[in-house]
Amino acid sequence: MNTLTTLSDLRTARLSLKGTVGLVPTMGFLHEGHLSLIRKAKEECSHVIVTIFVNPTQFGPSEDLSKYPRDLERDLNLISPLGVNIVWNPTAEVIYPSGYQTWVEVEAMTQPLEGSMRPGHFKGVTTVVAKLFNATQPDKAYFGQKDAQQAAVIRQMVRDLNFPLEIVVCPTTREADGLAMSSRNKYLNADERKAATVLYRSLSAAKELYEGGERDAEKVRGKMKEVLANEPLAQMQYVSCANYDTLEELSEIKGKALLSMAVFLGKTRLIDNFILG
Repeated sequence: MNTLTTLSDLRTARLSLKGTVGLVPTMGFLHEGHLSLIRKAKEECSHVIVTIFVNPTQFGPSEDLSKYPRDLERDLNLISPLGVNIVWNPTAEVIYPSGYQTWVEVEAMTQPLEGSMRPGHFKGVTTVVAKLFNATQPDKAYFGQKDAQQAAVIRQMVRDLNFPLEIVVCPTTREADGLAMSSRNKYLNADERKAATVLYRSLSAAKELYEGGERDAEKVRGKMKEVLANEPLAQMQYVSCANYDTLEELSEIKGKALLSMAVFLGKTRLIDNFILG
């Protein structure tokens, strides 16, 4: 496994990979969700590249970039048995050199949901992902369903900019009690961790309503809000029942829909989602 930092070293190593290449972009502090993406990439591609980069441009002014968990040695130990060819761990100066001034921005799809709560977030995401695609030249890139809007935005960017690669979105990996795995879960204290299952319970209740025949999107959103309101430690930021492809809020559920939410447990912000239809 080659662990590289510079762009020139990455490009040299990339030239030696013959056959299909799968990319798994991460911000490090890996958990089973990331590892499942790596295993999927390994299964489908001849070679796998994992990137580890905590991208400063997707953090807002009120979000503490310096406190984001980092442990490169731990990450490399987790990756090592999985047969990864290259781990690229660039510095911010490699990605955004002095004088940097170019951005990639998807417009309408980044306005609702996470975009409305975290202005500028997706501009940072799409820019860094476009740079990672250019640097690694993958045939496939693997993302988790937990970040559903991110996956949708990246799919749109790939279509619009004609990137010659396939985006593979893999199911959310969950703890035994349903909580979606996230690097941010480590911030939860014991009471918050117990309460955090309310996201999964809320989505499950809404899905059950849908499976019982309910197609009024406002009633489905109402069910999510009702379950969240019964958890004293949970502070809802938003709930959504939106078109899966456009992320526009629905009045009636037809075809594929995305249930999603953002909830604070103490100071920790968690997101989760289910797909309907």
